Amino acid sequence: MSEMTEPVFRQDAYLRTCQARVLEAGPAGVVLDRTVFYPLGGGQPGDTGCLRTADGREWRVVDTRRGEEGRILHRLEEGAGPPEVGQRVEAAIDWERRHAHMRMHTALHLLGSVLRFGVTGGQIGAEKSRLDFDTQEEIDRERVTGEVNALVDAGHEVLSRWITDDELDRQPELVRTMSVQPPRGAGRIRLLDIPGVDLQPCGGTHVSNTREIGRVTVTRVENKGRRNKRVYLAFG
Repeated sequence: MSEMTEPVFRQDAYLRTCQARVLEAGPAGVVLDRTVFYPLGGGQPGDTGCLRTADGREWRVVDTRRGEEGRILHRLEEGAGPPEVGQRVEAAIDWERRHAHMRMHTALHLLGSVLRFGVTGGQIGAEKSRLDFDTQEEIDRERVTGEVNALVDAGHEVLSRWITDDELDRQPELVRTMSVQPPRGAGRIRLLDIPGVDLQPCGGTHVSNTREIGRVTVTRVENKGRRNKRVYLAFG
């Protein structure tokens, strides 16, 4: 069985770099034994950044994806020859872009705590994002903006903890996403916990306190079907 990639970002989303060893290198991307790069998933884009060696060589990472059997693929810019298998590298993410995703991802959890409907889809961006809600109700853009920013300003702590597959099966109400179920089979599932505000499965990266998000605005609400409201959120 191939060696898995240790997802260092899962223990500490604020780490910007880590030392790693190249396990595989080919057209699909570079696999490291450990990484700070978050792979595309849960509506959050994959990280970008670079891989560097001690002698000054550098490879630009343009996307990060999940591979097979727990491996994470670092996709290099087109035409770049990959580092050698066994090579020691420093993996460094584009921090400003990642931090924006962290702020926005946590903000979407606050949005979902205000709009207590089933979530049918979503997308996270560095400047604006969206969630789709299963509802026919009209959504007051200004009211929702005010309530989300009140949660931001309250400075709620943002935590993560783990539960087993069986524990989640006994608490189906924790799963808000209707289109995508949290992955089972690994024995445990990560929960995002904003005490008193939101608790649900989530494998993404988040800020540690809601105040770090900064001001956000619900910029528009669209009808995307008889029972689907698309709500857009932006910084500022």
